[in-house]
Amino acid sequence: MQKNFEILLKMRQLILKITENLSNEQLNKIPQGFKNNIVWNIAHLAVTQQLLCYQLSGLNCLVSEEMIANFQKGTAPNHPISKEEFETIKKQFLQLPLQLEEDYHKGIFKNYREYKTSVDITLNSIEDGIIFNTYHEGIHLGIILQLMKFV
Repeated sequence: MQKNFEILLKMRQLILKITENLSNEQLNKIPQGFKNNIVWNIAHLAVTQQLLCYQLSGLNCLVSEEMIANFQKGTAPNHPISKEEFETIKKQFLQLPLQLEEDYHKGIFKNYREYKTSVDITLNSIEDGIIFNTYHEGIHLGIILQLMKFV
């Protein structure tokens, strides 16, 4: 599992590095043909990791209910994200993988509710959730790279 934690953190650092010079307007822009923007994708990754790992384990998520409601699967941007709000999201974005690794090693993920993903993969354990989350992060890195071509 250690490699998955390393990949997750490195991928998130990469996402923040490639987007660091974008303006707030660029981060919030929804190009024609897209349903979301760069900042939505970043927040969505933070939320999805929490849902796949903590919620499916019967634990409280480490992001707010409001954040979950705004950025979970099936949502779209409903308001521009301010620079200040994005700074908070970025801090969580980098901190949550570290907390996940710490919590995993503490053994807090004792139960896991089976979950069938939208790509027909059934998750049965916290390990499955962490591995699938890595795959999900890669998909959204690709989407962010595409969005960057149009902002």
